Amino acid sequence: MPEPRLIPLVELVKTRLREFLREPEAVFWVFAFPLLMAFALGIAFRQERTQDVVVGVVRSADGTIAKRLEAAKGLRVRALEPADADGALRRGQVAVVVVPGTPVVYRFDPGRPESRTARLVVDDLLQRGAGRADAVASRDDVVVAPGSRYIDWLIPGLLGMNIMGTSLWGIGFSVVVARSRKLLKRLMATPMPRAQYLLSHLLARLIFLALEAAALLVFAYVVFGVTSAGSVWLVAGLILLGALAFSGIGLLISSRATTIEGVSGLMNVVMLPMWLLSGVFFASSNFPDVAQPAIKLLPLTALVDALRAVMLEGHGVTAIGREIATLAIVVVATFGLSVKLFRWR
Repeated sequence: MPEPRLIPLVELVKTRLREFLREPEAVFWVFAFPLLMAFALGIAFRQERTQDVVVGVVRSADGTIAKRLEAAKGLRVRALEPADADGALRRGQVAVVVVPGTPVVYRFDPGRPESRTARLVVDDLLQRGAGRADAVASRDDVVVAPGSRYIDWLIPGLLGMNIMGTSLWGIGFSVVVARSRKLLKRLMATPMPRAQYLLSHLLARLIFLALEAAALLVFAYVVFGVTSAGSVWLVAGLILLGALAFSGIGLLISSRATTIEGVSGLMNVVMLPMWLLSGVFFASSNFPDVAQPAIKLLPLTALVDALRAVMLEGHGVTAIGREIATLAIVVVATFGLSVKLFRWR
């Protein structure tokens, strides 16, 4: 009885999957590390209650200012010796230092938003205690909007960063290791088209993508209550498109690289600007306006912005058309160039 004919693409995909599962380090970085990072940052920036403003007050003879601030809600007063005031502010132990006297002196760093806020809060309390009245009547209407927490904003960024990192490193290293071990040279002798070899990396990456993305999103939902305001299917489509885009970049980078050191350098050159500029941990709008057009062209910026638009604001496809187009162009361009530039040895 003749043996069943093997399909090259299927066999190559199976090989990629086995290679991944035999590397415990790769499994950790793909599945466990994003969860640990989300947990650590979610705990650090949780908003279970309003954080007290920590105010340093230099000791004085009467202590009137310190007593007045201690009686106020939302403030935590720390008594300081004059010689310790600058050090406490520099180390971030207090947001503002109050030096009693005439006039009262506020020491703070205007470059730190929490210091500017603390200065305004403390000054308002002291002015009111001295008899100042509001010229305009007002009232507070406190609103806690769903998705307004830092962890809600962070999860799409972590998801995009993880998709980028695992796609580039997983595919780039796999191809270069095979080339350095002369495995590609052996495959070259077979009738298998190079497009099938490259496509096998993409397909294997997509198989793990579902588990990888689901693990992070389910973890964020169970532990922190993070949900999506928009379509879950649209989020899934963006994750798939982002994975294809970064897998294509990984293939392109590894098309000619022959050593681990060489591909590592190229990976860092590609990823470092996106880590810094694409708004994973802080908004990309913090960078100067002159840099914004270039930042918007980065594939990680497109992916993260699209995910946040859907998950936080509930937008649909039409609202993120530019981001989708950016990622689609990257997919077509990188895979096409990879097929043309790829070398077996």
